[in-house]
Formats: sequence, C-alpha cells, structure tokens
Amino acid sequence: MTRGPAIVLASSSPYRREILERLGLGFDWESPEFDETPLPGESPRDLVRRLAEGKAAAVGKNHPSALVIGADQVAVLKGEVIGKPADHADAVRQLRAASGDSTTLFCGVAVLNTASGRMRTAVETVEVRCREIADAEIERYLATDRPYDCCGSLKVEGLGIALLASIRSDDPNAITGLPVIRLLELLRGEGVALP
Repeated sequence: MTRGPAIVLASSSPYRREILERLGLGFDWESPEFDETPLPGESPRDLVRRLAEGKAAAVGKNHPSALVIGADQVAVLKGEVIGKPADHADAVRQLRAASGDSTTLFCGVAVLNTASGRMRTAVETVEVRCREIADAEIERYLATDRPYDCCGSLKVEGLGIALLASIRSDDPNAITGLPVIRLLELLRGEGVALP
C-alpha cells in the first residue's frame, strides 16, 4: 500500500503493531531507548508529545531514510497522571479509582522523516467513563485480560470494554494508544500513498 520511504514503528507495543498490520502498512519496528520520566510541571499533553517525538528521534538515528512513528499515552484520573500499573495491587487501585468516574487519555503520535529531519506531531484526547465496578469484577477482569501493560489498566480490546459506560473521542483507535486518524494525516503529509 505504501510508496516511498520505509516506515518504522518506534515501539515495542504489540497493540500498536497490530493496528499498523490491520492498515496494511508495510513496516518494521524497533523498541526505543528513551527516558520517559516526566519533566517538572509538564502537562500531560506536552508529556505525550515529547515522548512520541523522543521515541521517533531515538529510533530514527538507526534509519537514515525512513518515516519513523513514535507514540505514547498517559491517563489522567482525578488530577493524577497514571501510566501502566506497577503490579496487580496498583492495577486494582487504578480500577477502583476509575470506578464511576472519567479518565482522560492523552495519546501522542509523531512521524519523523529522517531524510528531511521534519517531525510532524499530533495529540488526541479520549474521555473514558467507567461504570461502577465491584471488586469481584475487577479481580475477574485482571485475571482474564491481565492488562498490566495498558495505561490505566484499561484494555478495551478484551473484557475491559465491559467496565466502561462511555468513550468519547474524535479518533476511536486512540484508546489503544495509537490515534490512527491523526497518524494517517501525518503520513499523507509525508507523501505516503494511502486509500
């Protein structure tokens, strides 16, 4: 489907790889080595933009004539920035806090054209509202889906969707960590032929 430079995904996420595979984009992937520590006072929007750009730049050093895609996602719940759970207890804590409340996901995506040095970025937000969730439901969900590699412990590709009351976003794929509509805009801007 693509014409032009190689496409490289700067991510080890199997979810992001699966999305690109479904789109029929021929691509390689490489796990980026990049410090994801938030900067003091950095907003969630600025954080995901910086992380997406930083991951693309880190992997881009190894690919001198490619389009490198970087992405990241953070969740904000009750004013607290949360990421992937540290362990089972942290996942339970995240889901109890989300029960009956809204979480905002900030999803950053960047496309670096390593030949020109041009970096294109976008940030999409997703409002996720959880229904009231009983502790037994949380435990059953964690045992079934094991969402320990998912931001906010929400894995909507499986049983996690049953925990939700609503999702609001201009880009429905953004909830999985890759805002596809925005990504395709960025790739078109770099001359990639898409349907």
